[in-house]
Amino acid sequence: MLLADVARTSREIAATRARSRKTALLAELFRRTEPSEAPLVVTYLAGRLPQRRTGVGWSLLRERPAPAAEPRLTVREVHRTLDLITAVAGKGALVERRKLLQTLMSAATDEEQQFLLGLIGGELRQGALDAQAAEGLAAAVDADPGEVRRAVMLAGSLGTVAEALLARGPSALADFRLDVGRPVQPMLAHTAKDVDEALNRLGPCVVEEKLDGIRIQVHRDGENVRIFTRTLDELTERLPEVVAATKELATDRAVLDGEVIALDEDGRPRPFQEVAGRVGSRLNVADAHASLPLFPVFFDLLSVDGRDLLGLSARERNDELVRVAPEPRRVRRLVVEDPADEKSRTAAREFAARTLERGHEGVVVKALDSTYSAGRRGMSWLKVKPVHTLDLVVLAAEWGHGRRTGTLSNLHLGARRPDGTFAMLGKTFKGLTDAMLAWQTDRLQQLAVSRESWGVTVRPELVVEVAFDGVQRSSRYPEGVTLRFARVVRYREDKPAAEADSVAAVVALRGTQGERA
Repeated sequence: MLLADVARTSREIAATRARSRKTALLAELFRRTEPSEAPLVVTYLAGRLPQRRTGVGWSLLRERPAPAAEPRLTVREVHRTLDLITAVAGKGALVERRKLLQTLMSAATDEEQQFLLGLIGGELRQGALDAQAAEGLAAAVDADPGEVRRAVMLAGSLGTVAEALLARGPSALADFRLDVGRPVQPMLAHTAKDVDEALNRLGPCVVEEKLDGIRIQVHRDGENVRIFTRTLDELTERLPEVVAATKELATDRAVLDGEVIALDEDGRPRPFQEVAGRVGSRLNVADAHASLPLFPVFFDLLSVDGRDLLGLSARERNDELVRVAPEPRRVRRLVVEDPADEKSRTAAREFAARTLERGHEGVVVKALDSTYSAGRRGMSWLKVKPVHTLDLVVLAAEWGHGRRTGTLSNLHLGARRPDGTFAMLGKTFKGLTDAMLAWQTDRLQQLAVSRESWGVTVRPELVVEVAFDGVQRSSRYPEGVTLRFARVVRYREDKPAAEADSVAAVVALRGTQGERA
């Protein structure tokens, strides 16, 4: 397939707001895509590179040669060239990267060059998100969109599913099932402002502790245990205590969803940053384990003894979890059979209060009849925190003044739009410790796509959790809203930008708090 076809579809998708039109454009492109090319096409449309980091900075991308007159560059040629660029190392690497990049750009038309600049620079914002692409893929092969989404969830890769479907049609969907050892995308939760709102929305439900740790998915097949993050990266070797705990379960074959936390001598949770640092440490795992042992806590069971439990209710899945995991390995929970009963509501509020007293960050309320919607932010799970927080994406940062001179301090914060772009909601320099300032100055310069006298504009990749007092109207920002008294809580390197909070979520929060001047 010519890169021109992908670039043109990307441009047309960006130019339309109609979801049906986006789906039709994607379906048309997929019908002309060779199965073996599908993983590349869907990855490019999503604004990602298989190589992740190519070593090409913005200074090289600004050196654009004259464009080609006619399109002839294929997606395979682009991929091969980017592989070569990524592999360049050692003395003379910059010169060699420039040479390879210039050759690639010279073979591209003007529209293809614009597409490549956005793709390599991490600024491609055409809105072809995975969910939309899955619908286009379903339309291309006349498959059920729900079944395609499920296959993507279980495969953990849209490209893998696309290649199979384009090669064999809807019958290929039967290949994708929950297999021990192959991670699936985790189910995520929406937000409720308090426990009462969650009870009103869900009906019969269970209230669980929301632990402030690292999300893990654990697969056990006999003596073989594998551990994955929420982004499906494997970290088995870094968590020997989780491996040991998993082998103590009353089953030889299972897939579990949970959290790994650290506890102090009083049994209270230690700060998230400590847990993240321990999980992120690849060197000297034995010493790291000795200095900060981690404690796995499970809250869901996706498969056990060869049985897929995804379609069972939360009540049924928990019954199985109780059977295989001892109480210390299960999250604390309270079942609320009748949310209309005031005694039950009071008990739920008290459970949430005690959870906070124990040092956890809130509760998650789950409908008892809900199935496990892997990879989706289902309305049947609602998280409740005591303060407003959002996970936003850093879009830029300004150089600090006074004691912060020499550090990137004032962060420009963005939320996801439906088309995959990010809308700026405001700025903040509050809540940053000296250690965070030093870290973010280094990290943001690595992500920089342009450098100005005031600071840097960065690739929209870094997620930061921000606390705030409310949402108010503001004509200064594109969506007409901004955050009131925003301050940084922590960075979320475990969370991709695609899972940051949406503009719709921010606007909804404003609706729940009433009008602000």
